[in-house]
Amino acid sequence: MKIRRHLLQLREAYPHAEDSSSIEVTTAELADKLGCTHRNMVLLLKRMTEEGWISWTSKRGRGNRSLLTFQLPLEKLLQEEAEELAMRGDLQAAFELLHTKSAGSAALARFQQWLSGQFGFRSIVEGQRRTDTLRFPLPGIIGSLDPARIHYAGESHLVSQLFDGLVRTDTRGGNALPHLAHAWETNSDRTEWTFYLRKGVMFHHGREMTSADVRFTLQRLQQLAPGGLYNWVYHGIQDMLTPDSTTIRIRLAQRNETFLSFLSTNRASIIPEDICQSEGDAFGQAHGSVIGTGPFRLGSREQGIWMLEAFPSYFQERAFLDRVEVWTMPAGNTDKDGGQGVLQQFQVMHNVKLENTSNGHFQQVRQSGTTCKFITVNELKEGPLRNAAIRAALDRGIHRGELLRLLSGDVIEGASSFWSSGEQGSCTVSQYDSAATRQELEEAGYQGETLVLTTIPQYERDAAMIKTLLEQAGVTVSVNLLPAEQFKGAERMSADLLLFAVMLDEHRELRLIDLYKSMMQHAEPGTRALVAEALERILAEPDAAGRTRLFIGIEGLLAPRHSLLFLYRKHLKTAFHPSVQGISLESLGWVRFRDLWFR
Repeated sequence: MKIRRHLLQLREAYPHAEDSSSIEVTTAELADKLGCTHRNMVLLLKRMTEEGWISWTSKRGRGNRSLLTFQLPLEKLLQEEAEELAMRGDLQAAFELLHTKSAGSAALARFQQWLSGQFGFRSIVEGQRRTDTLRFPLPGIIGSLDPARIHYAGESHLVSQLFDGLVRTDTRGGNALPHLAHAWETNSDRTEWTFYLRKGVMFHHGREMTSADVRFTLQRLQQLAPGGLYNWVYHGIQDMLTPDSTTIRIRLAQRNETFLSFLSTNRASIIPEDICQSEGDAFGQAHGSVIGTGPFRLGSREQGIWMLEAFPSYFQERAFLDRVEVWTMPAGNTDKDGGQGVLQQFQVMHNVKLENTSNGHFQQVRQSGTTCKFITVNELKEGPLRNAAIRAALDRGIHRGELLRLLSGDVIEGASSFWSSGEQGSCTVSQYDSAATRQELEEAGYQGETLVLTTIPQYERDAAMIKTLLEQAGVTVSVNLLPAEQFKGAERMSADLLLFAVMLDEHRELRLIDLYKSMMQHAEPGTRALVAEALERILAEPDAAGRTRLFIGIEGLLAPRHSLLFLYRKHLKTAFHPSVQGISLESLGWVRFRDLWFR
């Protein structure tokens, strides 16, 4: 409502005016504040009075000043304006309003509670036509939907709804299953792979997918994301041939037993060559096309709301839902308890902790995947962490029992490996004794040097806890936050400690190889050579159990020298209302929208 915005302008013009208290002012002064005529100002005051927002006592005569009283509390005014902006589809502006006007935590909480009531399943029947819509909240922002440029879990989730890969994996990651490719074969040394594509698979813009699109997708990854996630896989592609429109032959420089797994990731999602060639770098970005072969196509994207529409020509089954509205909420605007305060308002939530009051109404799936937080040491930087004894004392200074107490989550446990469950008891047996660690550090030669702990903004809370624990042990810590897209770059090499997380799901092997290749950039030369040798053996090992033993061997090399510090694991959970049918989870434990339907 435009008149409400005029009232907000007046509140800004008189910031010291309190609710229900009168201020002396003239109509001419108010008109000047709003940049309108005297006549329009009189009409605005009349309308605001009729709405009950203000009271206006007019005093005539030279030198007499009228009385203006703001009857509508400022927080309520901001709340109503934010609600209207959200309902108009401008969710981003609603959050910006509450933040820039310093609405306070109570106003933000009330808006969050109201907003939660807008989420969930909605069905509209017009004549005989029923339209099913799921309005879905997504913390964070969407920066890109180009599979080659995604960095965050929310982006990855949407890409999985809009695009497809050649193959997919089962939930345990043990077997590759047909998808855009209905069959494949390889030579005896597994360096040449031939994929046979399904016929009639359509892109969202109406063109049939061909082998040329597959070749272009992989070539574009090499050019556009030379340092991107899993770049060591696609840089290992030596040549690609397309004998016909439904066949592609890929030759690798050397054997890679994770190649099929890579092709099942959304990083390897197939994109249309014609659209990408015409749009260039704009593809997948804010003002470019987002076109794949997935079960949903992008209908619109405006002010933080992304509209996905069911793709009727999807090569498998059409989605049950007609559309999905994804409302992106800026980081920091979700409940600190993981969303349980708004749980009753919509039907599907990821990574929540259910209290007893909610358990009777919601069911919970403990997903197969977990995330594991860890710290790695930059052994190439001159400083105290070149000293193995200081690294060992610092490792003990991050007392895992105290860290778990600070985290206090029902899905969190201690971690000692990327492969086995954490032994939480071993983290809590020893008493937390910061004084003993302080003495151990001094004896090892630590002299109070400042250590730089670098991480991404999403892990700022974890970094603050690590900083607190280490400073209690006498270690000076400075936290440096880098955007995710810069974290793997040269900027991180100025850090002493690097805090990050790895998702342990069906793509665990890919993720760990990527992690270790990144760690090799700041490992001392001897360790780097040993890790590189182990990774080569992993890529050549056909037996999954054999690869696991080699991975555990790398941990046995890094953990005892305190170059790799395991912190904790977090088990991912999805809560859903009994009305939701067809729950199935994809990579990263997100619900696959295509399978959802509602009673």
